[in-house]
Amino acid sequence: MRELLEKTLARFEELEKQLVDPEIMGDSTRAPNVAREHGSLGKLAGKYRRYKELSTEISEAREMAAGNDSEMAELAEAELPELLEQREKLYDELLGLTVGGEDANRTRCVMEIRAGTGGDEAALFARDLYEMYKRFAEPKKWKIEILDHSATELGGFKEISLALEGEGVYRELQYESGGHRVQRVPETETQGRIHTSAATVAVMPEPEDVEIDIKPEDYRLDKFCASGPGGQHVNKTESAVRLTHHETGIVVQCQDEKSQHKNLAKALRVLKARVYEHHREQEDKKRADERKTLVGSGDRSQRIRTYNFPDNRLTDHRIGLTIYKLDQILAGDFQQVVDALIDYDRQQLRGDMDES
Repeated sequence: MRELLEKTLARFEELEKQLVDPEIMGDSTRAPNVAREHGSLGKLAGKYRRYKELSTEISEAREMAAGNDSEMAELAEAELPELLEQREKLYDELLGLTVGGEDANRTRCVMEIRAGTGGDEAALFARDLYEMYKRFAEPKKWKIEILDHSATELGGFKEISLALEGEGVYRELQYESGGHRVQRVPETETQGRIHTSAATVAVMPEPEDVEIDIKPEDYRLDKFCASGPGGQHVNKTESAVRLTHHETGIVVQCQDEKSQHKNLAKALRVLKARVYEHHREQEDKKRADERKTLVGSGDRSQRIRTYNFPDNRLTDHRIGLTIYKLDQILAGDFQQVVDALIDYDRQQLRGDMDES
């Protein structure tokens, strides 16, 4: 945790210098990215800076309390309890802000929802997940943009990619990565049998352009005609694009826009997020001895949650959470699930800090 905080503060101070650099701030491309990153780090960096100041003040007060000047010693003894209380409060706040690692305070992320086993019912479940996250995001004033989607004739999604932006967006959604299972009677089921279907969710922090630079020579660009449900052509021009990243083999495509230029821009956003996530996973493997929380693993193959409609029950298997309010959760009352996951991760982090 301390290493992360030091790294964050160093980066924040570097960005502070860039904000007063005329050359950087005069660049219409770099300036917004620098300002946005500076803003996203400000809360954490400011609290850690104050935490360090308090630690210094506590050390100085303890030295005075142990000194020969009785009057100064008495003053220092009187100050210590309040200083220690302030630092403990900041420590708790820092724990909350560092849950989820170095990307926790990013204000932008990319979410991908894909239908798994279950055919049309899985696609309808993928749509239900999208609508749940959308309803959860609306009162928070998070900005949501559909980057790409592939719909089915019944109104479900084979897959859908979203960009979300707002305060706390990645911190609260990062735990959604993994396999989601639904148990319910499909609308097309005539005999009332319960079916089990699945969908996968991936949530990736969206890096700033200054953090990851992907040039045209880094990927292959293929153009094709966009198509909709049933295979009919949405248009007859090659507006859809597919990008294949040479280094990682990651493939991204986008066909939502009628403009090839807009599709390319959206596809590049997803590609950057996936490449960033790929490199982050590689770094995590190198640091296998470091703490990894169960809830923050982000493994898409891991079944993390079950949505049981007959029992109106949601179960998160990672932390043993069961809530009999599935209808309310799907309607957007999702905060109780998010808070439970963050609190669990926070307690794990505190335990690790107390042991170290």
